[in-house]
Amino acid sequence: MGHILLKPYRVIDLADDRGIFCGKILADLGAEVIKIEPTTGDPARRLGPFINNDPGIENSLYWQLYSANKKSFALDIHSPMGKEILLKLIPSCDILIESFAPGTLGKLGLGWDTLKSINSQLIQVSITPFGQTGPYKNHLATDIIGSALSGFAHLTGDSDRAPVRVSIPQFWLLGGATGATGAMIALQSRVRNKVGQLVDVSCLESLTRTLSHAPQFWDMNEVILKRSGPFRPVGEKNALRVNFECQDGYVNYIQPGGATGGRAMAALSTWMEEEGEGHPLLSSTDFGEYGFGQIPTDLLNIMNSTLELFFKTRSKIYLSEEAIKRRVLLFPVNNPSDIYTYPQLLARGFFREVTMQNSQKIFTLGPWIQSSDYAIPVKTAPSLGEHTDQILEELGLSRSEIQSLIDNRIAK
Repeated sequence: MGHILLKPYRVIDLADDRGIFCGKILADLGAEVIKIEPTTGDPARRLGPFINNDPGIENSLYWQLYSANKKSFALDIHSPMGKEILLKLIPSCDILIESFAPGTLGKLGLGWDTLKSINSQLIQVSITPFGQTGPYKNHLATDIIGSALSGFAHLTGDSDRAPVRVSIPQFWLLGGATGATGAMIALQSRVRNKVGQLVDVSCLESLTRTLSHAPQFWDMNEVILKRSGPFRPVGEKNALRVNFECQDGYVNYIQPGGATGGRAMAALSTWMEEEGEGHPLLSSTDFGEYGFGQIPTDLLNIMNSTLELFFKTRSKIYLSEEAIKRRVLLFPVNNPSDIYTYPQLLARGFFREVTMQNSQKIFTLGPWIQSSDYAIPVKTAPSLGEHTDQILEELGLSRSEIQSLIDNRIAK
């Protein structure tokens, strides 16, 4: 095995399910991530779905995915002894992740000023809905609140219906990803100046940054982009359909305009003609003459209706495989079942079988990058308190002292 990317670094992860993705990313990159969780278990352990529909604290698939490669240290940091033990870990720690409300750690005697006085090179990543400053800093939020406030929901859904949220919550996951990015940038800064820093992550800002060019449309043209469903707005009045129903689901077809779009549309027109479902106007038109969004409305309507009929009677796999052969810009909209058998993912070993502590085997997601020097490990998430003894022994506690902590429910 070559160089492990973040192997030299130790991370203390105090974040609950709201910041769980931050530590997961760092753990996958090789950092030693010590997940400090309550002796009753992290809240993420109680989030479904569950293996075999059994809601035990070791059976949450959410926990299994987002805590893989971490260590579990069950410790009550709200108790005086638990706080003292946490402070003993700080000198050996490079990064601390937390997702408490602003000021919570300070009230526990674990605020940023206290921690950096113990370890001046510490990097603290604080993940909250709105950040550590501003009028909303103490407000609570859920994913649906974040989607609404960020403008994300406004752009999601059909134009003639109310805004919707994305099925998988994005607010906290994007905040966690932002936190991991900020932590690694801070590490690079620390290499140069030997000083740590506080990384303040606002999940609202993280989600708002996904709006692409929508804010610039308003800033430069005073145009508020609208939800467009299966269409993509082109100009002020026209809309280009990009999502089409097919025999067993949906496919996306893109007509980008220009020479590339001209070649793709010519190939698609020929394909439809060969199967007896083309349209003479589409076959005779040089779409390469039109830039993106410049197709006349009448021609655009004919194109959309012809494609709708053609795609609807054919399967995703047929359409996507034929599109590759003919160099047509079409691709399937994969559902979870499709993803599980998708040849590109299988070829790169994306799905991996792992064995849980109870010897049960499950399939989980594999590495999200591949490195020439480092094979990202694929492990199950730790059981509650699996590494508690190991970490306490490292701190110099005797067996009787460890047992006393367990008996008094300070550790588990």
